[in-house]
Amino acid sequence: MPATAESPAGLPAEPPVDLTVDLPAEPPVDQTVDQTVDLAVDLRERAAALDAADELAKLRERFTLPDGVVYLDGNSLGALPATVADTTADVVRRQWGELLIRSWDESGWWTAPERIGDKIAPLVGAAPGQVTVGDSTSVNLFKALVGAARLAAPGRTELLVDAATFPTDGYIAASAARMTGLTVVPVEPGEAAAAMGPATAVVLLNHVDYRTGRLHDLPALTAAAHAVGAITVWDLCHSAGALPVDLDAHAVDLAVGCTYKYLNGGPGAPAYLYIAERHQESFDSPLPGWNGHADPFAMTPDYTPAPGASRARVGTPDILSMLALEAALDAWDGVPVEAVRAKSLALTDFFLECVAAYVPEGTVESVTPTEHARRGSQVSLRTGNARAVMTELISRGVVGDFRAPDVLRFGFTPLYVGFADAERAARTLGHIFG
Repeated sequence: MPATAESPAGLPAEPPVDLTVDLPAEPPVDQTVDQTVDLAVDLRERAAALDAADELAKLRERFTLPDGVVYLDGNSLGALPATVADTTADVVRRQWGELLIRSWDESGWWTAPERIGDKIAPLVGAAPGQVTVGDSTSVNLFKALVGAARLAAPGRTELLVDAATFPTDGYIAASAARMTGLTVVPVEPGEAAAAMGPATAVVLLNHVDYRTGRLHDLPALTAAAHAVGAITVWDLCHSAGALPVDLDAHAVDLAVGCTYKYLNGGPGAPAYLYIAERHQESFDSPLPGWNGHADPFAMTPDYTPAPGASRARVGTPDILSMLALEAALDAWDGVPVEAVRAKSLALTDFFLECVAAYVPEGTVESVTPTEHARRGSQVSLRTGNARAVMTELISRGVVGDFRAPDVLRFGFTPLYVGFADAERAARTLGHIFG
């Protein structure tokens, strides 16, 4: 995600629009209607069969979801894991209310950023000790970009930035460039490799485009950056928890990501920063806070960074959100990311098939790549009057979201979304346009 929290599902009221209501319960009997009914029955039966065969279907029980709602906005805010409420109540009532300040030691508050980072690490393909949790994605991105510029070879002048990036990433990149004397060079990800050269210091790219769901080639682009001696920073907001990332395997230098989307950490949950082990000793954070000090309670006037990724810590962690995230990550116990990716592709394939079957031709256009190698875990459909269409979908119990000016976004979180959800969402969209 984006580097900052995205709009909630509930959208502002719009002026009345001419939207067709659901198909009549008893349409006139003719061959076309018979074919439509047969198709709908076939798709529903296939969805039921796919759900019955889905080895991940039982994971839905690990989440608290409203009855009757198809939730396809997990790429903005993940659903509530069932264990979080009780854990949060314990943190408030016992750890804070009874143990008070003793909880920094007795409840493990002080070590939470690294402990939770090590729970995230397998989901992004990282060995332990390289991920620390805390602050927002925007703050972590600022640390990463300035730190990357300080790691880059002397004399380099350019910071390559994904031209279609989430706006905050662009704002932060511009600020980091001013601080480090670099020049921001916007580039389309498909042209990024060709744009890299001896002047390139840092390359900032999104693994998955937040508007279209397009998956960019992290291995190839990282290799291209390294071939010219540049440092890579990847934004994983729309990929971590939805597909394999493999940061270590592909020698990524630095990466950031949020935890409130596919990782289901809750609204405003703390983000994370990955620092490859080989860079940790040289990583120079632009925000040297007391929490990142090698001896934080010495209260010395001079700053000595802590060893490892802990040097990226800044101020006192947000313990309530931090420990809610830790409980949320328990939903991943025993779940291989590869299985999640396989289901994600199957869900989005089936949804696109249902959209083609239910929605009148020419009404919507998918802007999400059809090729699996280029698709994240969302489907984005372009249509006129998109805001009003999404408002109507939400009123009928199908929650996705809207991106200006004309994009309907549907996020598929395989841990709790099933094939019947995909079929119902497409069928409801078809009723609106029917």
